[in-house]
Amino acid sequence: MSTSASASTSTAAAERLLRALRDSRALLDGHFLLSSGRHGGAYVQCALLLQYPDQAQAACADLAAAIRARTGEARPCATVIGPALGAVTLAYELGRALGARALFAERAAEGGFTLRRGFSVAHGEPVLVAEDVVTTGKSVNEVIEALRAAQARVVGVASLVNRSGQERPFGELPYHRLLDLDIPSWAPEDCPLCRAGGPPPVKPGSRPGSR
Repeated sequence: MSTSASASTSTAAAERLLRALRDSRALLDGHFLLSSGRHGGAYVQCALLLQYPDQAQAACADLAAAIRARTGEARPCATVIGPALGAVTLAYELGRALGARALFAERAAEGGFTLRRGFSVAHGEPVLVAEDVVTTGKSVNEVIEALRAAQARVVGVASLVNRSGQERPFGELPYHRLLDLDIPSWAPEDCPLCRAGGPPPVKPGSRPGSR
């Protein structure tokens, strides 16, 4: 596994996040069965970091600083919104750090995400989509679709960790993050950890098919 700061983030901020992830055991080494069906030698579960309010506040303050530095705007969005359940805390803390409203989207019975509980966005409202870890980007893209259907203006995506292996996983949308993690994964039949004869892979995460 290799790590690096993103192009728009200071090395110090990336190192602080990496240290906090390890201290909270949110970054684990082992043998994992990923939601894609592939096997990996490490896993990131940011909920274990975000359970500590001081750590969540510090990480989101660094992320907000990176967003402001890149955009040149003190208040780059009116609203931050994240997909439930994993990004609820993150969206709230990032909204606080940016001086913005904080919402969360929930899964719709027919698929994708929707706004419930009386939440709404106005036509043209500048909205930043937040996620804790971006891997495939599936949940984020579904939230973006819902916001565009509501005629909000999506101004970018922000996450603590990028492990997608891409610089721009959301096309032309600006993507802000603190830390890039290169975590190799393998098809089950090619997994070197299985070939080594160790313990079988463990399924991490909160639900099948997450992120």
